Amino acid sequence: MGRRVKRTSEVKFMPYLGAIIDRLAMTRKRAGQVVGPGNIPDNDRMKFLAFDTSTEMLHLGACDGPRLIAHARPGAAQASAQIVPLALETLSGLGLTLGQLDAVVMGRGPGSFTGLRTACAVAQGLAFGADKPVLPVDTLLAVAEDARGDLARVRVLTVLDARMGQFYVAAWEHDHGQWTGVQEPALLSPHEVRWPTAWSDQPPAPTRVAGIGLEALSAAAPLAWPPGIEVVAAAPTAEALLRLAPAAWQKGLAVSAEQAMPLYLRDKVAQTTAERMAAIQR
Repeated sequence: MGRRVKRTSEVKFMPYLGAIIDRLAMTRKRAGQVVGPGNIPDNDRMKFLAFDTSTEMLHLGACDGPRLIAHARPGAAQASAQIVPLALETLSGLGLTLGQLDAVVMGRGPGSFTGLRTACAVAQGLAFGADKPVLPVDTLLAVAEDARGDLARVRVLTVLDARMGQFYVAAWEHDHGQWTGVQEPALLSPHEVRWPTAWSDQPPAPTRVAGIGLEALSAAAPLAWPPGIEVVAAAPTAEALLRLAPAAWQKGLAVSAEQAMPLYLRDKVAQTTAERMAAIQR
């Protein structure tokens, strides 16, 4: 028993998760076949649990084909205590167990260091215990999907406030049911944020700037967006993660619990007192 919990050492700050892992590990042979990229079920019948804790909100939901339950609650320091009970409650609301899932979908970042560790630890723990894969999804892509709405063709420049005077930025295009990355996720200062060069011409499709912290970005470095650009609030919602999951599954992006990793773009997670004072004075 002890060795199983050690394989998911990230969960040691959530003791109840270790008990769940052990209970699931004892019964996972009865949970049925592990479904992977080589054995793809009908997308309309796929079952996923999805969550993102990269921002100050906890976004969590689950689906059983077209049936979906999703939540958005204050997260941050509260996320680690809420996420497992809320996940089990959500699955129960759909009449599902962890063993019936096709995969656990994790918003992999970029985002809050603590939030990413929480999401990864919980995803690894639940997936390992239920003998299921983890499906990591870029948090900024989930923001783009949330901003897309029902548009079939759209371009989205996604932004998340990274604090410490910096922002996580990426650019995406959606066409024919597929997302394409135009600008890889990056950690930028306000003055480094640029409109993608590929979009320098008049956009042939609706184009949006979306995310969390757009007001802070504009205040730090007023940006002149091209004409016709729509600025919208968007987040890495559970609904967005669940809409992205089937395509990610089809591409073979599911990994074992041990291989699931967050996307860190920042090595330094806190400023010194001198750095904070200098930022205030600027």
